Amino acid sequence: MPLLYAGIDEAGYGPLLGPLCVGCAAFVLPGADAAADATPPCLWKLLSGAVCRATNDKRRRIAIEDSKKLKGSKESAGHPLRHLERGVHAFASAMPGAPAEWDADATLLAALGAAPAAPPAGDPWNADALPLPLGNDAASLRIAGAMLRATLTKSGAEFAALRVRAIDAREFNAQADRVANKATINFMAAMVHAEAVRRAALARGMDAWIALDRQGCRTAYREPLQSSFPDARIRVLDESDACSRYRLEFAAAPAAAPGATRAPHAITLSFEMGGEERHLPIALASMAAKLTRELHMRRMNAFFARHVPELKPTAGYVQDGRRWMEQVAPAAQALGIAQETLVRTR
Repeated sequence: MPLLYAGIDEAGYGPLLGPLCVGCAAFVLPGADAAADATPPCLWKLLSGAVCRATNDKRRRIAIEDSKKLKGSKESAGHPLRHLERGVHAFASAMPGAPAEWDADATLLAALGAAPAAPPAGDPWNADALPLPLGNDAASLRIAGAMLRATLTKSGAEFAALRVRAIDAREFNAQADRVANKATINFMAAMVHAEAVRRAALARGMDAWIALDRQGCRTAYREPLQSSFPDARIRVLDESDACSRYRLEFAAAPAAAPGATRAPHAITLSFEMGGEERHLPIALASMAAKLTRELHMRRMNAFFARHVPELKPTAGYVQDGRRWMEQVAPAAQALGIAQETLVRTR
């Protein structure tokens, strides 16, 4: 039976500035074991003709790893985002109906579901799209994408989706006013992706297996899962230091269309310590989330650089974010930009 195999991960949990980005990558695997206690096959092996973990692969395969390992330093040769860009671009181009390349950040962010609203509804730094690619040439990105698509076809796997939920400071602060801590904001965003995966699996007539990294330091997730999926019967498969795994079973129920019913189905959610080392979908979700955050920060830095001479860009982390805010505060005030649209409260 085919299986919808997905991974969810975040980037930007700790910074003072910029969005919290939560990514999700999903594959359809033919003939995979959908049993709750069966781990899906290793996609690094299944797709080894096109992907690997190393950034210096002699065969020029696409590096898919935790985003922290792929982002280069400012001192390294080449653009620090070149590996993230190459991997995300290749998989985004493999989505059903996607173009083979993008020449602006707005179109790539839109494909990922993470395009920020432009003025007047959105923030002024989102008025202008910025050019892509960043650290690769368009021809090499096309080649990488074609290599991946050929390997997917050969393997029998289908790349179903790559999506990012980008929660900017304004939305983050509004949510923070309603919940106990920012870990809850991250968990709720992850569950939005999990629900989308569940619906996609149901539409395809298959079960889903979703891998996630640990959400904070907790090991028990049954209660928040029941709040997120109130009509599910939840079975605890494992709650240990290494893994917390749950089977959510959904009975047949009336569907939205008159006279229609929802088929019985199930999803497995596995929260694992260091899950990005075992699940390529988690690593890919991490990469997409990180690149999305970097593109959002690039826009913010570019906008304020036009108003603050000699402004040094920031990645948004607390110490440097405070330095950056001190420099831009007079310009932000003159432009009528409220601090809560820039700075997170938690």
